[in-house]
Amino acid sequence: MRIGQYDIHALDTGTFALDGGAMFGVVPRTLWEKSNPPDERNRITMAARVLLLRGGGRTILVDTGNGGKFNEKLRTIYRMENAQGGLEGSLARHGVTPDAVTDVILTHLHFDHAGGATALRGGEPAPAFPNARYYVQAEHWRAAQAPTERDRASFFADDFEPLRRAGVLEFTEGEGEILPGIRVAVIHGHTAALQCPVVSDGRTTLFYCADLVPTSSHVPLAWIMGYDLRPLVTLEEKRRILGQAADEGWVMVFEHDPLLGAARLARTEKGIVLGDAVPLP
Repeated sequence: MRIGQYDIHALDTGTFALDGGAMFGVVPRTLWEKSNPPDERNRITMAARVLLLRGGGRTILVDTGNGGKFNEKLRTIYRMENAQGGLEGSLARHGVTPDAVTDVILTHLHFDHAGGATALRGGEPAPAFPNARYYVQAEHWRAAQAPTERDRASFFADDFEPLRRAGVLEFTEGEGEILPGIRVAVIHGHTAALQCPVVSDGRTTLFYCADLVPTSSHVPLAWIMGYDLRPLVTLEEKRRILGQAADEGWVMVFEHDPLLGAARLARTEKGIVLGDAVPLP
């Protein structure tokens, strides 16, 4: 897909699994298990889908997946699988080396989004993309330094503290354009100041949903994760953003959907629903 100056690809960095009840909050299992069958431990399969944008002299990543730093115990708990070589393998299939990446936009610093931002070099975590600048909302960075008891388990300092030490962080402040042709929408329901990239050329608009709408099953407004810190805020953010997306025909990229990478939305008498799938090579 090409939007403006950018060629855009979705990259498969592997899969993992999270508790289905936590992923769907108050939605009964009898409803969500139809589209998201759980395993014997009630875990559902999740993708870790990131974006690669190339154009205007830049090679940009949006999120980085889980990365490869987890020990065997955590890999088992989260049923992590990187059969295709993870993010680095996906980049190689597009002819991109880690040194070629110029910019990394991190929606937020939870491990399944920022884990691949660093990699072990000589046994120590270091920036995985040594020539890149990493973009994080300043408000979210502050929250990650002192997470609540509810979301503490989602943050691993080795995913982001090496970025600070290396001096490669760029702190963004609120909504607006952060790179040419790429702006961010900031949402607060899932966690403090999560930034969702929006790429538009005036004809086509792509919205990277991150954890606002983690899978296509989460399109219905009330289907909200139990992980969200402020679910009623999420509800209103979904109402506003998904309504605009349906009205304007945006391409919505689902970071965690194991089967459907992107789709448009539609308004019906029953509300906003999933529309046509959109291929993202």
